[in-house]
Order: sequence, then structure tokens, then C-alpha cells
Amino acid sequence: MATVSMKGSTFETVGELPETGSKAPAFNLVQGDMSELTSEALAGKRFILNIFPSIDTPTCANSVRAFNKKAAALDNTEVVCVSADLPFALTRFCGAEGIDNVKVASSFRSGFGQDYGVTFKDGPLHGLLSRAVVVVDESGKVLHTEQVPELGDEPNYDAALAALG
Repeated sequence: MATVSMKGSTFETVGELPETGSKAPAFNLVQGDMSELTSEALAGKRFILNIFPSIDTPTCANSVRAFNKKAAALDNTEVVCVSADLPFALTRFCGAEGIDNVKVASSFRSGFGQDYGVTFKDGPLHGLLSRAVVVVDESGKVLHTEQVPELGDEPNYDAALAALG
């Protein structure tokens, strides 16, 4: 279990992020049009999973905006922003913000949070996803992970991008 703090209180996730060098767990997420986004659909591409609790919080929204800007310059790389928000909320946010360089997807009817070890198992955000980043190469191997230790902090964007080489 990972421990994450929020304003001085600590909370645990259900597990740990996948280990660097391991195969990334398969996933099925739900996009705004209710279609599935699967890890198989990303086969042969590098991808960054930007995982967060809710698009309706400032730090989460900032991470989507930041990755949207950075994703425009990435070759053969998708950025997938994942939360337990309903797909409609994610799509609404991206439309209002003009965000079109990242994919947004919901974990609301999948085991993604369990498989990636990021679901909060206690505290006020119990059941939502913690803030984390997972970078995966073309073969499905995990290149980098970050469990952000303080929920109000943004992820280390530079470290995620550096993992791509």
C-alpha cells in the first residue's frame, strides 16, 4: 500500500504502482462517447497515464492542462488522463478548456484502480484514484512511475517526459 497525505492527514491506497521494468497491467477505461479505451488499443505506442482523483479539483485540472501542452510535442505517444469521474464530466472539462492533445477516460466501471494500486482505501476520497503517473513504452513495459505523496501537489512532469528518452 502507498501512503498519500492531504492537508496533514494520511491515507492508504489499495496497493502499489506497477514496478518499473514490469509489464503494465491491461486496462479497459470508458471514454466520453461511452466507448472503451483499452491498453490493447494503445499497443505499439508509448503512453503516459496521468491518474488523479477528480477533474473538478484545481490540481487535477492543472495536470490535465499541463499534459495537454506537453503532449503536442511527443512522437508516437498518447497521454491518457484517468479518473473515476464520469466520462461526461471529463469530456465537458476538455471541451470548455479546448483540450485536445490528451485522451480522457474514466475508471468508473473497471478494475483499473485496483490493478494499478491507486484506489484510496480509506479517508474522504475512499474509492477515488490517487494522483500518480505511469509511463509505458511501445512494448508495454513500465518505464517510470510516480505516486505523488501529497495530494495537493502536481506530478513531476519533467521526470515523466524524461523517461521517454
